[in-house]
Amino acid sequence: MSSDSTQEIGRRIAAYRRARRYTQTALAAASHVSYAMVRAIERGARRPSDEVLEAIANALEVEVARLRADHASAERRIHRALPALSAAIAGYELALGPPTRRPEELADEINTAVGWRLAAQYGRVAAVIPGLLTDAIRYVHAAPGAEHSDAARMLASAARTADAIAFKHGAHDLSARLIDLMRWAADRADDPLVQATASYVRAETFFAARAHAAGLVALEQAIDVAPPPDERTQAAARGALHMRAAVLAGRAENVDAADSHLAHARRLGEQVGREGCYLGTAFGPESVRIHEVSVAVSLGPDHADRALRAAAAWAPNIGLPAERRSGFYIELARAQDWAGFPVEAFTSLRMARAAAPQHTREHPWTREVARNLRRFHRSDAESLTHFAHWAGAV
Repeated sequence: MSSDSTQEIGRRIAAYRRARRYTQTALAAASHVSYAMVRAIERGARRPSDEVLEAIANALEVEVARLRADHASAERRIHRALPALSAAIAGYELALGPPTRRPEELADEINTAVGWRLAAQYGRVAAVIPGLLTDAIRYVHAAPGAEHSDAARMLASAARTADAIAFKHGAHDLSARLIDLMRWAADRADDPLVQATASYVRAETFFAARAHAAGLVALEQAIDVAPPPDERTQAAARGALHMRAAVLAGRAENVDAADSHLAHARRLGEQVGREGCYLGTAFGPESVRIHEVSVAVSLGPDHADRALRAAAAWAPNIGLPAERRSGFYIELARAQDWAGFPVEAFTSLRMARAAAPQHTREHPWTREVARNLRRFHRSDAESLTHFAHWAGAV
C-alpha cells in the first residue's frame, strides 16, 4: 500500500485533532461518528470509509485530501513540474503567441493557485502552474495597452506561486530565475506595491546564498522606495518588508537592526489592525508575533529564551495561512530543542505537520530537530522514529 495507509490516515487525523484542541470525544460529536470508531481509526485498527473520512474532515475543517494525501504522489508531481517550469520561462521576453485561456479565466485560476500556495498544497500547485505561467507570459505580450498592467500583475503572481515550489524543494537556481521573472513583470505593471512584493520574495535568494547582510541592504533599499503607509495595503506591504528585514538582520547577527525592523513591523501591524493577505503576503499583528519568534531563532541558540518568551501561552489562529503556521511551529521546535525541552519540541513538530505536511516535510529545520531529538532523547521513541522517517531525517 502507498503512504496513504490505514495507520498514516489515523496519524493525520490525530494530528489535526490535536491541532484543533479537540478530544476524541469532541471529534466524535462534531463529526457524528462514534467515539469507538474515532479511537479505532486513530490507532490504525480501522480504515474509514469515504463517508466517515469526509465527516471527520468537515469537523476538522480540512480537505479530505489532507487526511489521505499520498506524499510520494505529491513529490512526484512537484519534481515533474520543475523542468516544465524551467521550459515555460526560458524565453519569457519573447512573444510566442496568444494565451490559451481568456483573461478572466487566467485570473481566476491564478488566484486559486495562490490560495493553494498559502495553504502549502504544493502538489496541487505543481499540477497547474507550468501551464498558468506559460499563459501569463503570453498574455503580457498579447494584452492591449489598457490591460497590460493587469496582465503584468497576473504574471508576477503566477511567478511567485511557481517560485514557492521551486524554492521550498531546493531548486534554488530555478527559484532565482522565477524571481527575476517576477521582478520583470513588476516593472511592467508599473505598480510600486507589486515591486515591493517582488523585493520581499527576492529575499529568498539571499537566504539561499546565506548572504544575509547583502539581503538586509537590499530590503532596506526596497523599504526606502516603498509607498508611504497611508492605507492598509500600503502599510501591509511596508510591514512585510520590515518583517523579512528583521529576520535577515537576525541571521546577519545584527541585533540592533533586527530589533529596529521588528519595532517598525509591530507599529505597522497595529496600524493595519487585523490579520489579512495583502498582495499574496500574510501580514498583521499575528504575523509580526510569528516573526518575533523567527528573529530570535535566527539570532541563534543563545537567544532561545527570547523565542520562547515571544511564543509563550500563544498559538497562531487557524485562519492564518497554513505555511505560516507551520513555519512558526518549526521555529518554535528549534528553540525548544535548544532550550532542552524535547517533549515540547516534538509536540511543535507534530503541530507543524498538522498545519502543513508538505511544508514541514521539506523544511531542513524539521530534519535537524528530529535528528537531535532521536540522538539525545529517547522518550516517545516509536512515534519519534516514525516522524523522523516521514521527514527524511533518518
